[in-house]
Amino acid sequence: MDRSQPVTAELVSDLRNIRQLNRHFGSYALVTHFLRRWIQPGMRLRVLDLATGSGDIPRLVIDYARNTGASVTVDAIDQQSSTLEIARGLSSDYPEIDFKQGDALVFGEEGQYDIVLSSLALHHFDEDAAVRMLERCRLLSRRFVLVSDLRRGLFATVGVHLLTTLIYREPMTRTDARLSAARAFSFREFGSLAERAGWKNFGHRKFRFARQAIWLESGGI
Repeated sequence: MDRSQPVTAELVSDLRNIRQLNRHFGSYALVTHFLRRWIQPGMRLRVLDLATGSGDIPRLVIDYARNTGASVTVDAIDQQSSTLEIARGLSSDYPEIDFKQGDALVFGEEGQYDIVLSSLALHHFDEDAAVRMLERCRLLSRRFVLVSDLRRGLFATVGVHLLTTLIYREPMTRTDARLSAARAFSFREFGSLAERAGWKNFGHRKFRFARQAIWLESGGI
């Protein structure tokens, strides 16, 4: 799904599968863990979601903000126009989200956002590009950064293989999911990338279902 392509039934199905995997296998819970810390009633925040895919993380953010009583807008960035077309169609009830086509490695101006997010995207980059991505996340935020991804290891490899054999058997989903598990960074590699990107005093933790996250709060920006 990284390649340019038109909107097809296969792409729509693949993105739907990714949303289901995010919901049931830890990504939503991981992001919500940090939203509880960073979004409080009455706050006004500008959020950026890099490599947004079909926009499920921005919708999660807005749902949380609405329920909390915070005023939040989200710029959701993706490089693929077809993916953004699907995302916009799924987000007609979310005027707080502005979907924009762009390259995550060069998008935006420094200090433009209160919160910068990136979920399950870093493993799509090689090491040097991943470092640039993390540098960009740090520079774009004035308060908080959260980058989460898969954690390479036996659990992820076996788990993804079983899921794409028994449940998510569509060819695009099977190929993408298995490649993602293989390309994911180990826990040590993930932390090393953040250090190379100039992150200071950052948090780094393992989460359920072979997930991991690194984050920055105001003191480390």
